Amino acid sequence: MLEKDRRIGARIGLGSAGGRTSRQISRQLSIKDIARLARVSHPTVSRALQNSPLVNPATAAKIRKIAEAAGYRPSAVARGLVTRRTRTVGLVVTTVADPFAGEVACGIEQAANDHGYAVFLADSNRDAERERKVVQELAERRVDGIIVTSSRVGSDYLPMLAQLNVPMVLVNDQYPGEFVHSVMIANEDGSRAVSEHLIELGHRRIAYVGDRSGYQTDTERLKGYKQALADAGIEFDSELAVLGDGRPEGALAAVDGLLRLADPPTAVCCYNDMTALGAMRAIHARGLRVPEDVSVTGFDDLFFAEYLEPALTTVRQPMRRMGEMAMENLLKLMVGEESVAQVKVEAELMVRGSTGKVRANPGPQMQGTRGTHAQDARRRNG
Repeated sequence: MLEKDRRIGARIGLGSAGGRTSRQISRQLSIKDIARLARVSHPTVSRALQNSPLVNPATAAKIRKIAEAAGYRPSAVARGLVTRRTRTVGLVVTTVADPFAGEVACGIEQAANDHGYAVFLADSNRDAERERKVVQELAERRVDGIIVTSSRVGSDYLPMLAQLNVPMVLVNDQYPGEFVHSVMIANEDGSRAVSEHLIELGHRRIAYVGDRSGYQTDTERLKGYKQALADAGIEFDSELAVLGDGRPEGALAAVDGLLRLADPPTAVCCYNDMTALGAMRAIHARGLRVPEDVSVTGFDDLFFAEYLEPALTTVRQPMRRMGEMAMENLLKLMVGEESVAQVKVEAELMVRGSTGKVRANPGPQMQGTRGTHAQDARRRNG
């Protein structure tokens, strides 16, 4: 060995220094260092560490032994420069505080890890301009692909795809329009199923609390609700279709307004579980009971739904599975394989304690509400 190689060998327990371990190494060895110690070319070392069949098995074993003794870790950056792949994907969520996004992210990360990819997480804060900027920055960081949950940009990504040159998949795209690859829950079917459940319980005055942001999911869920009413011969009453903001706070005012109607609803069908939280709070605040006086349903089946009192009847989105499906589609796109452009995921009705049969006669609180507001109406008209 040359003197330099002898010093390197001594640090990793080769040659005359025989008992030393990799913990005593003062710096990370490079592929060139390992090549000198093994007396092979550095491309041979690179191939051996990638288990290439082109390297003689005995030589490959010697190289791996030296690398292991040295505690050698391949540089992801250097490997990316050679392969032009970083083995990373970007994930953009609306907010890390969103339970839906968290569940989807778990599915994405699991599928990514199973295939040797790391995930970079970014937050759009529900802002379309910020979302565009974050996606652009991820592309500039050379991620191999990007997944966006509940996108506020949606079909606007079409002209950006050629410029970014990065495969992309959306999960529950929030704005209408064509997009190349997306994974969406069957919103209309799910909403129709939960509305039919309320109708089967005898409800006819069924309210819908949507989201004022004009999202695709809300449009589809409202359509499913209307379809269920039409199929049952119940006329749609626009007075019962109100807007919240997808969060408990927005639902409080919306549902309070519904309960103040001269003929209030006996059931409230909510855009999502967070809206249902606010709806139940508003009902309790007026001294009413769920479901004895007013039934409530949600959409999503977030982690807290079955722990509410009463437990929430809702529509389950298989959130983790949707994340896995998005990652599986992205993996295909990243290697140039064909992938289904628009995946529709089946929703599942989860019947729990927040829905019950409509009462033949409203409770005293409901009667009081009706009477008070009927008198107010007469006074205004008189």
